[in-house]
Amino acid sequence: MNREEKTGQPAKRLWEFYEELREIVYVVDMDTYEMVYMNRYAREIYGISSPEAVAGKKCFETLKGSSMPCVFCDDKRLRPGFFVEEVSYSAFIGKKLAIKNTVIEENGKRYRFGMAVDLSAWEQQNKGYEDNEAMINEGLRISMTASTPEGSIAALLGYLGLSLKSERVYIFEESETGDFDNTYEWCADGVEPQKDNLQGVSYEVVGLWFQKFLKGENVIIKNVENVREDDPGVYEYLKPQNIQSLVVAPLVSEKKIIGFFGVDNPPQRYLEHITTLLHILGHFIVALLQRRNHVRRLEELCFQDQLTGLGNRHGMNDYVLEIIQDQSIGVLYCDVMGLKRTNDEKGHLEGDNLLIRASECLRKTFGDYALFRVGGDEFLALCEGISRQELEERVCTLKQEMEIGNALMALGWVWSENGDADMDQLMKEADSLMYEDKRAWYAGHMEK
Repeated sequence: MNREEKTGQPAKRLWEFYEELREIVYVVDMDTYEMVYMNRYAREIYGISSPEAVAGKKCFETLKGSSMPCVFCDDKRLRPGFFVEEVSYSAFIGKKLAIKNTVIEENGKRYRFGMAVDLSAWEQQNKGYEDNEAMINEGLRISMTASTPEGSIAALLGYLGLSLKSERVYIFEESETGDFDNTYEWCADGVEPQKDNLQGVSYEVVGLWFQKFLKGENVIIKNVENVREDDPGVYEYLKPQNIQSLVVAPLVSEKKIIGFFGVDNPPQRYLEHITTLLHILGHFIVALLQRRNHVRRLEELCFQDQLTGLGNRHGMNDYVLEIIQDQSIGVLYCDVMGLKRTNDEKGHLEGDNLLIRASECLRKTFGDYALFRVGGDEFLALCEGISRQELEERVCTLKQEMEIGNALMALGWVWSENGDADMDQLMKEADSLMYEDKRAWYAGHMEK
């Protein structure tokens, strides 16, 4: 029996991912209003001495200093995979917060997952830059109204591009290979996008920029012809893009440069003004990128089965809504045989290993289609655009893989030439055929 089964609460590992995040993160049981988790930063802000001290506290007392439940847990807009946002001032802690809430469902229970950014910290950081303060505050306000981190980044880049009268604003992030990819881009009307052409830019190309970044300096190019001889690698990238001038600033997280962002072809009179502005906003953009990463991780937890890595039932429901209606589709239902006996006789660890082996057999044969774990021992493959013949051939291959992987599954599959067929009916038919296969297998083995 795992921790979830013993306690009825989500495994702590789901929340430990957020322990060191410098944003407020909390989890609340929506039925009892009890706090389940607060990360280290949240505990510091709210004066909680330890993780253990969180247990049993009511969310409205802990987060609001109130004696009555607030509206958040009962907000009808909350549902798994979607964030509800608001910006409000908390008199309890004396801070202006941008708050995002969503729902995580685990073991039949509903938990409110919240993340909050301390906007007052950004406002405090901006003091002393009176010329930029209004623009920074408005940029933060606009970006925080977006419903997703990607939307926040796009809104901020668009605001900067229009406000600075530039042609292009962009973000580059370091990839796993050590190169840099253009991950976000805003272009003015009539300016040709360059994002697709600027993937995998090597460190050698921007090496001189990094020498400045390491000194805490931004890069200012007032005329691209001035770098033709001193920095030919950069010149070869910039000239084909019709860039005459730019300002580029580093993105720094925990003293490590994780990328850079910049503005192309702004008016010359703005260049010095922009470098100060970018220096300040760089911290905020890093926070948005971190939030994006954590939201992506949260989406994985919401839509991905943690044992097998396949999609879960939420992911399946979301996928079905996007199925293209004018192409064929194959539906394959699988039921892992002997899971209960394995759990009873060999333990749940061996049962988990059986499920993993079965999922790997399915992934080897249908890995280029949408795969889901839709029950304790049930898997589903949804194959858009597949022909009947290919579906049958892959099922035969799956049976061979099951023998090799020592993971027997009962199988049921159906095929429809038209994707606008009733998906619920197709899945019921595949499910019914799978149970026929299961009954036939048991009948044959009982006779022996």
